[in-house]
Amino acid sequence: MRNPLQLTLDLFESLVPAPRPAPAPAPVVAAPVAPSVAAAPAEPLDAVLAPATFHHPNANRRAQLGHTFVAYEFKRARRKTIGFVVGVEGLTVSAPRWVPLAEVDAAVQAKSAWILAKLDGARQRHDRIEAARIQWKDGAVFPFLGEPVIVVLDSRGAGGATLNTDAQALPGVPRLTLHVALPQHANAEQIRDAVQAWLMRQAKRLFTERLDHYAPRLGVQWRKLVLSNAGTRWGTAHSDGTIRLNWRLVHFRLPVIDYVVAHELSHLRVMDHSPRFWDTVATVVPDYARLRGQLRDEPLPAW
Repeated sequence: MRNPLQLTLDLFESLVPAPRPAPAPAPVVAAPVAPSVAAAPAEPLDAVLAPATFHHPNANRRAQLGHTFVAYEFKRARRKTIGFVVGVEGLTVSAPRWVPLAEVDAAVQAKSAWILAKLDGARQRHDRIEAARIQWKDGAVFPFLGEPVIVVLDSRGAGGATLNTDAQALPGVPRLTLHVALPQHANAEQIRDAVQAWLMRQAKRLFTERLDHYAPRLGVQWRKLVLSNAGTRWGTAHSDGTIRLNWRLVHFRLPVIDYVVAHELSHLRVMDHSPRFWDTVATVVPDYARLRGQLRDEPLPAW
């Protein structure tokens, strides 16, 4: 006699239907292959991205140079050839009155590589200057003779500004501080004006010293120094012995300042930029070409 557990298992198995055999797999039918279609070529990147543009504020003509649009200022001038000038505002093209516009357009196209290189360089320089724009406040930093100076507002000062030197400054930390006699709540314009006044006093003193140093060596005599604030000129010389120098030159290192001083004094002997003029400059500043490049390439802080 089977035990009760075995009887129960036998009864359960009799109630559960036997599993059906698995159906045979359906035959695999290959799907029809569509005829191959060549993929459309990718759209050129230049067509997707917006083309670069340069726009002179006084633009009255426009040219497409490669993938770049250039809106430039066109002027008629009393000259013999077509001239190109790239400045902070953009491209200016000057042409004689008798030159037809079609010839001007062709000249712009022929000069396109030079124009684009100069415009791109000017834009990069502008961007660097804006990135270095001074925020006039306590702790602002500006360059003086090529070295960073920290502004310190000090209402206890007797007036004006005083330059202090910290000989124990850590590497990478400016060692010069300019203590300006202003309260902590002074606004940006007050701080800027105080620093500018101090810099202009230093410029007057330093430029006079350098003029007196180089004039005898060049065999010339200067009569009057005028500080300028020109946007595009570092200096000018007049035949009467008047020398104009941009006060912002004090931001640069002394060798760069010396180059500009020697340049203007040399004009008292040669009033053009002929080879004889540059030979004159080289007698006192032999490496003038390198210093001239630094003056051109090193951006001044934006005020």
